[in-house]
Amino acid sequence: MDGNELLRRYEAGERDFSGANLIRANLERANLVGANFSGAYLATANLSRACLTGANLSGAFLHRADLSFAKINEAILTEADLTKANLKGAYLVKSLLLGTRLSGAILTGVNLRLANLQGVNLCGADLRGINLRSANLVNANLNWANLSEARLSGALLRGALLNGVNLSRALLNGVDLNSVDLDGVNLSESKLSGANLSGANLSAANLSNAQLRVSLLARSNLHAANLSGATLSKADLCEANLTKADLSYADLSEADLTGAKLNVARLSEADLTNASLRGAYLWGANLNVAQLRGADLSGASLRGAYIEGADWQEAILTGATMPDGTLHE
Repeated sequence: MDGNELLRRYEAGERDFSGANLIRANLERANLVGANFSGAYLATANLSRACLTGANLSGAFLHRADLSFAKINEAILTEADLTKANLKGAYLVKSLLLGTRLSGAILTGVNLRLANLQGVNLCGADLRGINLRSANLVNANLNWANLSEARLSGALLRGALLNGVNLSRALLNGVDLNSVDLDGVNLSESKLSGANLSGANLSAANLSNAQLRVSLLARSNLHAANLSGATLSKADLCEANLTKADLSYADLSEADLTGAKLNVARLSEADLTNASLRGAYLWGANLNVAQLRGADLSGASLRGAYIEGADWQEAILTGATMPDGTLHE
């Protein structure tokens, strides 16, 4: 069947094209709302800017098909083969993609808001600028994927694999990443305000200039992480491991760093105004020119810390061990 015959039959009211052979068919800009293409062969077909709203493409073979800027919202793509397909700018809102094969597919600028991608394999995929707001990515494989500037607010990421993923400038406000392994991941300039990163492994992660206002980072591992210029105002960093972390120029005003490990951390010119550092460990930390006005450092250990030019006005130092080893009364 060629594209012209398909369109004639669709115009006549036919909707069931399951198992049809439409390899290389030209269906550019075609209106195929609600059509049934389950198990159909659409390899290398041209479906650019086609309207496939509500279509059934389950098990369809779409290898190298052109679906750029197509409307495929509320469609069923379960077990469909989209290997090396072009989905640039496609609209897939609320679509079902369980078991969909997307290896090598072009997915830049795709809108997958509210889509179900549970367990999908997107390892190494180019997902720059993709819209995954409130999408279901539970147990998805996102290892080494490029999610730069992706929109992921409200997405479900429980059990997702994120090894080596690029999330620079990504929108992740309010996302639940509790206990997720993000070792060495690039999150520079990302927006994570209100996100739950409690217990997460962010060792050596790049969070430079990231927005983390009111985020939950209690007991997280940020060993040697780059947080320079990051905004962490009112963040919960209780008992977090920030040993050797770079927090220079970071905004930590009113942050809770109670019991945090900041040994050998770089805090030069950081803003710690009214922050809680009760019982924190700051051995050998660089606090040169840091703002500590009103900070609570009671019981903190500052042995060997560098404090040249730091602003200590109204800071609480009761029971703190000072850089020279003396105990502040």
